[in-house]
Amino acid sequence: MEAADKVREAVEEVRVENEHFRRRAAVAIGVLAMLLAIAGLAGDKASRDMVNSNILASDTWAFFQAKNIRQASYQLAADQLEVTLASQPGLPAGTRAALQRRIASYRATAARYESEPDPADPANPLKGAGKKELTAQARAFEARRDRAERQLPSFEYAQGLFQIGIVLGSVSIVAGSRPLLGFGLLLGAAATALLLNGLFFGVPLPLV
Repeated sequence: MEAADKVREAVEEVRVENEHFRRRAAVAIGVLAMLLAIAGLAGDKASRDMVNSNILASDTWAFFQAKNIRQASYQLAADQLEVTLASQPGLPAGTRAALQRRIASYRATAARYESEPDPADPANPLKGAGKKELTAQARAFEARRDRAERQLPSFEYAQGLFQIGIVLGSVSIVAGSRPLLGFGLLLGAAATALLLNGLFFGVPLPLV
């Protein structure tokens, strides 16, 4: 009887231990699944930011080029009027005054195109419609695009490793394999490091 009791106790201990293992594995899989969802959302956001920022940068540079062409046109028109004044000294005084006013207006417009701060926030170069402000805005969009481009590989790799870790954890429950769960958690730890790198550190990784 004592031997049978010991066998039953040993079997019960094994059963309880296996049950605890399965519960811990299930919790670990749940955590990995949560982190996978976060990595997926972060990856989607980085992808959208990269595309949207690239579009905004292109549009802003196009606006800059349009401003540059207009500025050059006003400068050229002012130069031509100055040549007219210099080459025709016999123009009536009223005509000369009108031409000089037009030259001044053209020069002022060309200078305004160079820098045109936002009246509501003149100290902020990321607002306004002059070439100087547009350059700052386009470069800010490019910086945002480049940051998202650096983030994206980390999120992609993290999602892959989280998925593999979840699969290994699920298999470990069925097989009762602690080493398999340990390997899955190791992959999950690596994926978490990649997720944190994408969110906070931005160390660039190659995207294959």
